[in-house]
Amino acid sequence: MARGQLDSFSTYSYRDDPSVPDFPDETPLIVFDGVCVLCNGFARFVAKRDVAKRFRFAEAQSPLGEALYRHYGLDDVDYETNLLIQDGRAYGRMEAFVHIVSQLGGAWPTVRLILGLPRPMRDWLYDRIAKNRYRLFGRYDACPADRTDAIGERLIG
Repeated sequence: MARGQLDSFSTYSYRDDPSVPDFPDETPLIVFDGVCVLCNGFARFVAKRDVAKRFRFAEAQSPLGEALYRHYGLDDVDYETNLLIQDGRAYGRMEAFVHIVSQLGGAWPTVRLILGLPRPMRDWLYDRIAKNRYRLFGRYDACPADRTDAIGERLIG
């Protein structure tokens, strides 16, 4: 993903893209790699701590997830980043992580300090983890979320 690529899109630009299915965008949407053990763990971490149930989730491998990745010019096969779609804007990499975690309450908003690091440093760190996530954490054959767990009841797409 090119530096600042997501910043170049206008707010709610996906609404004008006929290839992106309509989805409820009044609350934040986290698009995550459904077969990545680390990504699933992060989504479950968020779902468990999001007591207000503001966040919705979509697998990157779903029609909605794939369409959003393509819309934003991202690889829709290797999913180089999770996405956060909030207030019509897309966030990726460490910026998405920080925006998500900082909304969980408690001491979590302190992770915003990470945004004080230069963007190339944040992106480099995120990219190292993302490129090695399957080797380090493993991979599912299919997304294990089902409609009865904390993620599944908020899964769209």
